[in-house]
Amino acid sequence: MPDFAAFSAAMALSLALAMDAFAVALTQGARFRHDWKSVASIALVFGAFQGLMPLAGWQLGEFALPLVERWDHWIAGGLLGFLGAQMIWFGEHDEEDAARLSKMALIAAGVATSIDAFAAGITLPTMGIPPLATCALIALVTAAMSALAILLGQRAGDRFGRHAEVAGGIVLIGLGINIIMDHTGVFA
Repeated sequence: MPDFAAFSAAMALSLALAMDAFAVALTQGARFRHDWKSVASIALVFGAFQGLMPLAGWQLGEFALPLVERWDHWIAGGLLGFLGAQMIWFGEHDEEDAARLSKMALIAAGVATSIDAFAAGITLPTMGIPPLATCALIALVTAAMSALAILLGQRAGDRFGRHAEVAGGIVLIGLGINIIMDHTGVFA
């Protein structure tokens, strides 16, 4: 049975990995009205990617880490930048359904927000909790935070609407730039 310190470390990792998904879900909630099915879809996709990526990182271990480390920041930064630019574009235009996450955009957002979880997967054996349990915790925390973010965003959406989408797009672009700068050593 894992101790409290190990569980706390796994929970902290789960919360940290969920932040990107939380930001995307918050923006979607602020911009669009979602029924329970779309809230569940977004939460489940984000949770699944956040739970599966560290599992893949754990499985591939040191073999894939050098390959992924060279490109992960460019992939995550590029996808977040693209999604952010799309949100800004549609937030400034009148096309109501255009910026809603399509199935492909939702998958791209799931990948973009979970690439850092792949690298975190290497550390799973050191957490003091079985890696599968840690991945399940990461998935559950991300899904719950994503659903909460959509609901919070919907409450704010009546007041902020399109401005929230533009702001969310700017945040996503900023996250993408930050990921690239952190990994390339710019401003280090």
